[in-house]
Amino acid sequence: MSTTVSAKNGTWRNWGGNVSARPAREVTPASVEELAAAVRKAAEDGLRVKAVGTGHSFTSIAATDGVLIRPQLLTGIRNIDREAGTVTVEAGTPLKRLNMALAREGLSLTNMGDIMEQTVSGATSTGTHGTGRESGSIAAQIKGLELVTADGSVLVCSEKENPEVFAAARIGLGALGIVTAITFAVEPLFLLTAREEPMPFDKVLADLDELWAENEHFEFYWFPHTGSTNTKRNNRSAGPEQPVGQLAGWFEDEFLSNGVFQVAQWVGRTAPTTIPAIARISSKALSARTYTDIPYKVFTSPRRVRFVEMEYAVPREALVETLRELKTMVDRSGLRISFPVEVRTAPADDIALSTASGRDSAYIAVHMFRGTPYQAYFTAAERIFTAHEGRPHWGKVHTRDSEYLAGVYPRFGEFTALRDRLDPERLFQNDYLRRVLGK
Repeated sequence: MSTTVSAKNGTWRNWGGNVSARPAREVTPASVEELAAAVRKAAEDGLRVKAVGTGHSFTSIAATDGVLIRPQLLTGIRNIDREAGTVTVEAGTPLKRLNMALAREGLSLTNMGDIMEQTVSGATSTGTHGTGRESGSIAAQIKGLELVTADGSVLVCSEKENPEVFAAARIGLGALGIVTAITFAVEPLFLLTAREEPMPFDKVLADLDELWAENEHFEFYWFPHTGSTNTKRNNRSAGPEQPVGQLAGWFEDEFLSNGVFQVAQWVGRTAPTTIPAIARISSKALSARTYTDIPYKVFTSPRRVRFVEMEYAVPREALVETLRELKTMVDRSGLRISFPVEVRTAPADDIALSTASGRDSAYIAVHMFRGTPYQAYFTAAERIFTAHEGRPHWGKVHTRDSEYLAGVYPRFGEFTALRDRLDPERLFQNDYLRRVLGK
């Protein structure tokens, strides 16, 4: 039986703490049938509907004053097809549970983002990605989708079945229906060797094409107010497994990356003038290390320090220039930035509203500690990103509207036309979708 919670006094908040909403009611369906019934009931009652995962989006993409659907009972693996190399999983399954379950079965996703707290449907619907030379976002690994549409019917789509829906719904922003199950491409479990090492900012930019070409997965973090970066290369390995030792792992991933970093953020928030000095120390704190492990243990890491984030995808060939402009802006601005800037890449894909749709892309993510004013920094960064035809991550802070987005997404009209067909009454509308997709 599904639980319907009256949310009269219930306020929903996202992980970053910058978005809240007061839904008229909450529904936690235990089956696809119950979810479909909740959608039909909402339509009868004249209420809008939104599904929400773990709230890891910094935009109000999941906020609603109507019916909030929580998918936590729709979890688990439905089916593994080893011959086809696919796994079908319920939409509310956290990526962490999927990764662990697949590893037990000797399987893995090809690529993933750097955290795994999100639900599979929340992560894919917003275009969550890692870094990769040939392998794209989590959504780019989708082979099939099941979704409940506005009339309460269940629609299945893949390259063969309803292909025009498949082309858009893999990154559907919650605008086309509520995803209930996803079929991902998987492959036999493999090992990755991670090599992490500090590198000067100018050297990374000078060698960027080479670093990208020579590594399956390359990313780096630049520490504002310094000329330092920390680089990470992940490549497939024949083994043997050499995981990070427990003590070293605790020291580097928990103590330095979360514990000391948290304290540094508190100090920086109280005394912003100390931030450049803290940044110089932080950039030198993490030493070089190499380890070999199964994919999810290499790709993902814990993030316990809460922050607010903006991320834009720019054409890969514009990356160096964009980063130089960002560094110049920070150096001249008087801003005090205590969080590193994260840089990743993705190959072009064929999903209508993917940030990598039709073009090889590079991602630049800027962060601020939760509770510190981020507007001045994000506004200045966004001005640089948009000058390079940047596409904002759908789940991260940005101020773009449908007019701008239609100009940077060649297939924008294709998506909105499909939405007109699947949700003519705008049952799945909210303020965010009104802004980014238009009326």
